[in-house]
Amino acid sequence: MLAAVFRRLFRSCGPLLLIVLCAGQIGCVQRRMMIRSNPPGALVYVDDYEIGTTPIASNFTYYGQRKIRLVKEGYETLTVMQPVPAPWYQIPPLDFFSENLVPGEIRDHHTFTYQLTPRRVVPTDQLLGRAENLRRGMQTIGTVGPLSPPPVGPTPAPLGPTATPPQSPGPAFPGGSPAGPLPDPLPMPQQGIGGRAIREMP
Repeated sequence: MLAAVFRRLFRSCGPLLLIVLCAGQIGCVQRRMMIRSNPPGALVYVDDYEIGTTPIASNFTYYGQRKIRLVKEGYETLTVMQPVPAPWYQIPPLDFFSENLVPGEIRDHHTFTYQLTPRRVVPTDQLLGRAENLRRGMQTIGTVGPLSPPPVGPTPAPLGPTATPPQSPGPAFPGGSPAGPLPDPLPMPQQGIGGRAIREMP
């Protein structure tokens, strides 16, 4: 009697129980990056977000290019566009099976190590020399050279109140220049039309 009840219960709830057990075994992909620096102790920014000092590990979700910036006192700031490639099982459509159907947890860890360069310290006298050279260069650029003297040559005589400008010779006129005597007038006829004498008007 009791066995029959368990058989009926297993038949009705067995598939649901199997799904729950399988779901408990299905894992996911854990993506993690480890960032190291030489020397350690550099402050790390990933995509302009501070995550801590090296060595530091951080989880991430998406693959691709990440902006990693390391800042440490006494060293040059290092900025790297770091590619984070996806493994073969994370390429679509394989990522659906690796994240939903593969049992257990898949770990995808990346380690990046960066070498920091010590900051160059410039002596004070060298800095002052550079500033002095820059100041002299600015003064040289801002200085205007002397104007060139006018060309030397014969100076024309100024026109005074009694001076008259030279006159160009005019065209030739018969009988002399335009200011000379005019030619004799033509003789007046003694008779008019029809042989009548011409009388002068009173």
